[in-house]
Amino acid sequence: MFEDIKKEIIKTGMKMDRYGLISLAGGNVSVRTETGELLVTPSGMIYEEMVPDDVLVMDAEGNIIEGTRKPSSDTPAILYIFKNRPDVNCVIHTHQPYATAISLIDDEFRADLTTLGNACGGNIPVAPYSSPGSEDMGKDTVKYLGDGHCVILAHHGVMATGDSIHQALNAVVYLEDCAKGYLAARACGPTKHLTDAQIRQTVEIYKFVGQDSGKLPEELTKREGI
Repeated sequence: MFEDIKKEIIKTGMKMDRYGLISLAGGNVSVRTETGELLVTPSGMIYEEMVPDDVLVMDAEGNIIEGTRKPSSDTPAILYIFKNRPDVNCVIHTHQPYATAISLIDDEFRADLTTLGNACGGNIPVAPYSSPGSEDMGKDTVKYLGDGHCVILAHHGVMATGDSIHQALNAVVYLEDCAKGYLAARACGPTKHLTDAQIRQTVEIYKFVGQDSGKLPEELTKREGI
């Protein structure tokens, strides 16, 4: 079942490794199908070594429909997110080092770099520490996510969501890029900030990026907050 989606999930895991968001078997990828099944990566397996049969198919309650592998240890959190956010069709969990480092020094990653607003939907909240593998990871994600796509889990990693694998992957990749830039700047001294209006503008502009989007409204190109 769902062979093409399983292949895309495995490719996504390999891309996460390529972009430095995980090491070895870290993190996980899960997808909700159009008919409501949940596809979840197995526990403790390296993505390059996975085949489609390794990806599990579950129902909304976590009962295994297809697959013999042990599901990701974060499945309770994943199930909670899907159950409480019907707009979410993909959940990606990473241990990306730079974004996670921000949780050690800040309670929020402000979208002072335009790419962060573009891909992640604005400022990124830092959720309190919760035990890996617990449902609390999912509860905190739902509580802090808002209209954005990412939550940084303190001392742990990142939960990213999207209406598709593409949207969730974009969010975690660009989050890590921006975290690198922010930490480099902070190492040199105080950082500058965009205004709230400018951040909202970066969020709105990204809705018109891509071949299938409409023409960018002229009013969104006007300078904000000056």
